[in-house]
Amino acid sequence: MAEPEFQSRAWRRFRRSRSAWIGGLLVGLCMFGALAADLLAPYGPTDRGAKTFLRPSAEHFLGTDSHEYDVFTRTLYGARLSLLASVVSVGIAITIGGFSGAVAGYFGGWTDSLILRSIDILLAFPGILIALLVVVALEPSWTAVILAVGVLNVPVFCRQVRATVLTVRDLDYVTACRALGATPGYTLRRAILPSLVNPIIVLATLGLGTAILEVAGLSFLGIAGQPDEPEWGNMLAEAKNHLATTFYPALAPGVAISLAVLGFNLLGDGLRDALDPRLHGRDE
Repeated sequence: MAEPEFQSRAWRRFRRSRSAWIGGLLVGLCMFGALAADLLAPYGPTDRGAKTFLRPSAEHFLGTDSHEYDVFTRTLYGARLSLLASVVSVGIAITIGGFSGAVAGYFGGWTDSLILRSIDILLAFPGILIALLVVVALEPSWTAVILAVGVLNVPVFCRQVRATVLTVRDLDYVTACRALGATPGYTLRRAILPSLVNPIIVLATLGLGTAILEVAGLSFLGIAGQPDEPEWGNMLAEAKNHLATTFYPALAPGVAISLAVLGFNLLGDGLRDALDPRLHGRDE
């Protein structure tokens, strides 16, 4: 299928996907809240109110927490930190996992076996244990959280990229590229990389939802540095100690995490349906 025709049909399929539009709307709202937090927030992230556990009102839309912080303000600024940490961690996973998967799939043999056995070893350990090992190797900080989440997602991208490379490395145009004397690096970059773009985009979109949960979970455990930073996991960790008194401080970050994860999952499903060439024969 010609590239312009494929793109046109992919866009038509995406436009018809209601779940993709809902997911895109939710993701857009999260990103808008994160980018425009300075404009939308009525207070600063460290500004204290007059009283703890105030109920939602015109002055404090979502009430205040145990430290007198405005919950609405902290939720907006929390979106900025949560999304940034998730995007960077997924970027690390794509870089390491994508490179290792491409090398394993292209060269095969002992290189493939070595990389796959390394991935199997990584998968043999619980994710939380790997995250704790990373934190111990560094120290509790956002750098440790980002690296831990990135390492946790490396196997997903490695296996997907390897599977894609295995399907295209013996196609005629790749074989012709090698026959003309192209180096492995050139062949991977110019002949195989274009085939990896679509699956990586889909997997990255889905992976962002998972990364948000993992970042919030590690932050909830208190290994993300300063516990008073405006981040959704930190907010939940602080609010859980006062659920018997009030649930307002926990409601906003909990709903924000759920909507963000739902948005990325729906958007990723829509992109997968639109970009999978095997589905385009079903277009009406």
